[in-house]
Amino acid sequence: MTFAGPEAELSIYDTFEQASRVALKSDQLLFCGMVTGKKVMHSVDDYEAAFYPHESFIMAPNQAVEIDFPEAKIHQPTTCLAIEIATDKVKQVAEQLQMRAPLEKSYGDWQYRQSVVHTHHNQQTQALLERMVQIFTENEQDRSCLIDLAISELVIRLLRFQTRDFLLLHSEQNPEFNGLNSVLQYMRNHLHEALDIDVLCRLACMSRSKFFSQFKNHFGCTPMAFQQQIRLKQAAKLIAQGQQITQVCFSLGYHSASHFSRLFKQYYGMSPTDYKQRHLNS
Repeated sequence: MTFAGPEAELSIYDTFEQASRVALKSDQLLFCGMVTGKKVMHSVDDYEAAFYPHESFIMAPNQAVEIDFPEAKIHQPTTCLAIEIATDKVKQVAEQLQMRAPLEKSYGDWQYRQSVVHTHHNQQTQALLERMVQIFTENEQDRSCLIDLAISELVIRLLRFQTRDFLLLHSEQNPEFNGLNSVLQYMRNHLHEALDIDVLCRLACMSRSKFFSQFKNHFGCTPMAFQQQIRLKQAAKLIAQGQQITQVCFSLGYHSASHFSRLFKQYYGMSPTDYKQRHLNS
């Protein structure tokens, strides 16, 4: 099923039998979200990854992938939604971000980076995708306006995700490049500790107010919220590698296993135990 909107198109795909190496390509940015089942995505640069519900897989325009459907069955189809987004729309949103929350000049401007993105999305992104299906499929009077707003939000979330990863990698490679890089490197090296904002301000060579403003411009959240995100991403990485959940919890500075489990489920849509089981079986 396919539903058209302004500068975007939403399709819902059901696959009813196992298949392998099914080709997929689009001349627009393609945002895929799993609904049920499992796919294995293969890109031309030998990237391979299992793709599950509560995850997003974003393809650059004209980027080809091949897909395996290892679990699809007639009574238990693998279901995925795909949203094609016009490149002009992505550029427009990036320009709006640059005007409202400019990056430090040495980092360049907000932009979409031509690469495969595979990520677990948080509750907010999951809720947005569910809302988009409803908006695209219903014949509301303001449908076009609502689709445009939802697409803008989805693109902002993508750009925020890519820029966050770009800045983290940049700070790892060049920790003394500027004050913000020094802060990111410090946060990464002290994930298990409570943040001391005064220390971060000194590393950034900024006043408290300027530091919070600059940090929110670049990451869309406070330093505390950002620390929580990278803690949980590190926790997911370690759990997927087979480490004990309790050990991961306390090594990252959490003082309660139940509190950690609750935060993990809010972010990833499943408990640490279920997450570990999924990756051990993939």
